[in-house]
Amino acid sequence: MKKISDLVVNKPNLIVIISLLLLIPSLISYIFTNVNYDILSYLPSRLDSVKGENILEEDFGGSSMTIVLVKTVDDNGGKISPNTVMKLKNNISEIKNVSNVLWADNIMDTSVPGDILPDDVKNVFYSSDGEYTMMFVSYADDASSKDIIKSVKQIKKIVPENSYLSGISAMNSDTKEMTDSETPIYILIAVALAIITMMITMESYVMPFILVGVIGIAVMYNMGTNFFMGVSYITQSIAAILQLGVTVDYSIFFVNRYNEERRYSRTKEEAMSRALHGSFISLSGSSLTTLFGFLALCFMQLTLGLNIGIVMAKGVIIGVLSVVIILPAFMLVFDDAINRHKHKPFSPDFGKLVNHVVKRKKVFAAVFIIIIIPSVLLSANVKKNYNLNAELPDDSSTTIGTKLLKEKFNMTTSHFIIVDDTIPASKLVSMENEISNVKGVSSMLAYDMFVGTSIPDSIVPDDIIDIVKQNGRQVMLVNSIYESSTDECNSQVEEIDNIVQKYAGSDHYGYVTGEGALYKDLIETTKVDFAVTSIISIIAVFIVIAIVFKSISIPFILILAIEVAIWINQGISTVFGTAIP
Repeated sequence: MKKISDLVVNKPNLIVIISLLLLIPSLISYIFTNVNYDILSYLPSRLDSVKGENILEEDFGGSSMTIVLVKTVDDNGGKISPNTVMKLKNNISEIKNVSNVLWADNIMDTSVPGDILPDDVKNVFYSSDGEYTMMFVSYADDASSKDIIKSVKQIKKIVPENSYLSGISAMNSDTKEMTDSETPIYILIAVALAIITMMITMESYVMPFILVGVIGIAVMYNMGTNFFMGVSYITQSIAAILQLGVTVDYSIFFVNRYNEERRYSRTKEEAMSRALHGSFISLSGSSLTTLFGFLALCFMQLTLGLNIGIVMAKGVIIGVLSVVIILPAFMLVFDDAINRHKHKPFSPDFGKLVNHVVKRKKVFAAVFIIIIIPSVLLSANVKKNYNLNAELPDDSSTTIGTKLLKEKFNMTTSHFIIVDDTIPASKLVSMENEISNVKGVSSMLAYDMFVGTSIPDSIVPDDIIDIVKQNGRQVMLVNSIYESSTDECNSQVEEIDNIVQKYAGSDHYGYVTGEGALYKDLIETTKVDFAVTSIISIIAVFIVIAIVFKSISIPFILILAIEVAIWINQGISTVFGTAIP
């Protein structure tokens, strides 16, 4: 610590210059950091739904397909010709990273009017009232989440008015647009509120700007170093605000310590040196509890936790280093400006409240113990919302498209079934019939349902076979009326999977994947993850506090108080019937 304090005290100008210069590579790295908008890609690879998704991506373009809903009736009530829809399909096919576009013309001659097509075809590609037609867009297997989002953006540009998109990729695209536009606003609001609060409660009008500036530098360093690992959009959205909240506590603590030391020191340099030495243990203990709390996320099976955990743990380390190196240098360099703009701070007097609590400590302790049980019960019953569609604005293309799918096509979610192509066709037909009769299944698209079991593959056009058969595997599409992540959809996925495994047997393989299956596994995985990370973080924080305070009772009381606060916070959501995203 002496070397750090000597460097800060003797070379503050150099530290300020270097810290500002380091912003240049950090900003460049931040711009080129890969951001993943597909939360389902963080599921463990051992899951059958993920194995199926990997096969789907390698052979059939992935379940992250886009469903395009095209209005087939113009404003005057006239029908749009199939050739017009085909032209749109061809234009979409030419977009970069689009590997295939499936529409009715892949199965039947488009000269046949939509209203006289066979029911099996019409139910899949046309709405019940004939007002909309639907096509499925799949993407190249080597296309990244960012590449697919760019393709979706191009699709939005070329589809006609009153056309809408749905599916995971469309949702990811709308999510990117929303987070890119709203995250900076939230950060600016947080920064503004922090500055206003500190200007009122601190002794100088200049100090809040220095604090926020230094924290901004630390945030930029953290975001820039994400270039080496990439981040999820969730991490990208919350990291800056979380780091601001965590680091500002350390900063205020250090500034207060410096102000105390300044009263008893001859020079500002002496005060700074003493403040650095005096605050080191407290800062270390506080930062270690936060650090281990974030590192506990790394033990999640859902690797999103690993991503958030590493980024935030890195943010804590960078934040502490900025508080003990960069912040003191800025304070010394701008000392004159800080002193020139001093004022009497607003400091609420909590003395009466503290005395009141101390005098009635037994009553407050009893109240605290009493509220533990109801807070635990309410917290345990809090509803969690795993459906990311529900978080999008009502006017987004995906939200409107999903509503139209439900209203016009009697479907909300699509499941994909991948089976070994060596399974006899007769067994596959029986399996398809059984799946079609599962409660909530609105339609099904399978090779044998349209081609038939008696027609050999050799006389079937290659473009049809390429869509449903690749590398000894066959894919089927099942449309469901249930929204993904709901109990009904999860039960449906489980029932369909049981049917698939029954017909696949031990000699063949079969996977159920797609949005519904992946969200089902997301729910089951995170239930375990939340419990595991909670236990690990409690144990880690308990050990750190016990070492710092050399006590067993203090960490027990502190952690219990924190846990009760968490339970109450979640319990409030239960009382008001609010689901936690």
